[in-house]
Amino acid sequence: MVSMQPIGIYKPGAEEEKSETARMSSFVGAIAIGDLVKTTLGPKGMDKILQSGNKNNTIQVTNDGATILKAIGVDNPAAKILVDISKVQDDEVGDGTTSVTVLACELLKEAEHLIAQRLHPQTIVSGWRKAVTEARRALEESAKDNGANPDKFREDLMNIARTTLSSKILTANKDHFANLAVDAVLRLKGHGDLQAIQVIKILGGSLLDSTLDEGFLLEKKIGVNQPKRVENAKILIANTSMDADKIKVFGSRVRVDAISKIAELELAEKEKMKDKVGKIIKHGCNVFINRQLIYNYPEQLFADAGVMAIEHADFEGVERLALVTGGEIVSTFDNPELVKLGHCDLIEEVIIGEDKLIKFSGVALGEACTIVLRGATQQILDEAERSLHDALCVLAQTVKETRTVYGGGCSEMLMANAVSELAMKTPGKEALAMEGFARALRMLPTIIADNAGYDSSQLVTELRAAHKEGRNTTGLDMNRGEIADVTVLGITESYQVKRQVLISAAEAAEMILRVDDIIKAAPRQRAPDHGH
Repeated sequence: MVSMQPIGIYKPGAEEEKSETARMSSFVGAIAIGDLVKTTLGPKGMDKILQSGNKNNTIQVTNDGATILKAIGVDNPAAKILVDISKVQDDEVGDGTTSVTVLACELLKEAEHLIAQRLHPQTIVSGWRKAVTEARRALEESAKDNGANPDKFREDLMNIARTTLSSKILTANKDHFANLAVDAVLRLKGHGDLQAIQVIKILGGSLLDSTLDEGFLLEKKIGVNQPKRVENAKILIANTSMDADKIKVFGSRVRVDAISKIAELELAEKEKMKDKVGKIIKHGCNVFINRQLIYNYPEQLFADAGVMAIEHADFEGVERLALVTGGEIVSTFDNPELVKLGHCDLIEEVIIGEDKLIKFSGVALGEACTIVLRGATQQILDEAERSLHDALCVLAQTVKETRTVYGGGCSEMLMANAVSELAMKTPGKEALAMEGFARALRMLPTIIADNAGYDSSQLVTELRAAHKEGRNTTGLDMNRGEIADVTVLGITESYQVKRQVLISAAEAAEMILRVDDIIKAAPRQRAPDHGH
């Protein structure tokens, strides 16, 4: 037999991986990503140190799935899909980023076995689809809804916050932080705009010194000689330049025949500034906050008028302030009657740790509040902020969709058993795929137990048996390393988060499974350099 030279249809430099190899490389990439974040799952998950390759070599210590995956440079297309689902999970519901990646990875491991048994990917996919529908039904049936009962609902929220925080750095003080988070979210009164909750990180102290302040804190100083405390403040928020007390005739060369003429120019500039300040004061404000610099001369003018002026409140500060005080950001001052001023009851300087901050209390948007995080190192503060952000997102979601489900591997087991039962009734090869789906779901409690160093196979079989007997609120107690009733332990999760994990993971795994060909385009050749 004569060996034929393959006919090239791609440009030189392009690569193609065909069916088996393509599927192999997809699976390998995706499973590697799953194994990477797997160890961070659950209340006893480990952390990762991420060291970035840039000049200042920043170090992050984290166990937040999305943060880890964002930080690693991935070249494998299937791995990229998993990184993307974890990002979407983070944006959509804020938590469950690790679970979604791990579940997708476990599904692909199952798919690998099934394909080795000569099952066609499309058969697997259709089996999985039925499995997802069944799992969702089981999850929905098990969901509780205490939205109508404020006391019970608050308890639910506390449990959800504790559960979310228990797998993070804040686990030691989770009651303290769960309280902070629940108070902050309940102040939002159901509109889930997390913009109104501000998180400020101040080095020093311990995590337990973190507090929730109502109102708004701005990390700025008040100008010289100005009132340090203003009651019943009317705030004008601006983005304008207040630094024209230097000669700036647009960088042109000015020829004058006597030095006195320069003084005249300076005076003209000063007059202009004075006019501007006059216009600003006409608005009837007693606090002026600017995003840009305020030079000494206008600052002095404000001080004379008894107006508190704050400079350099950067974008986020200004935007948030406008939202919180109900004002708007102004850059021209000709029509004072059209401008909406912000209001708050009291503005004063407070000292937290070493830092002076300006505190706005009694703001127009009553739900606004500030969480001040304290901690020993920058890394701890950053991780605490990420953990708290996850908790806040989940709580905000739960306030909108009030249903809750049980955590601690309980919901996964429940879904897995429902899928297994359906598989038993299903004739044909799809049943194998459904069984695989159930196994993948059961892997989540297994991994949680493994990460805590317990005997996972023992625990998970006990858990499975308990669910089979109808004790379907049984989950894992990771403090004692045994199965227990999660209603007693108070391990609650948001239904929205669990549902999103299930659906996203299944979709991503299905997408990777459908791939049978990977084509990499030829890299673009650089044009030769002609000595330019």
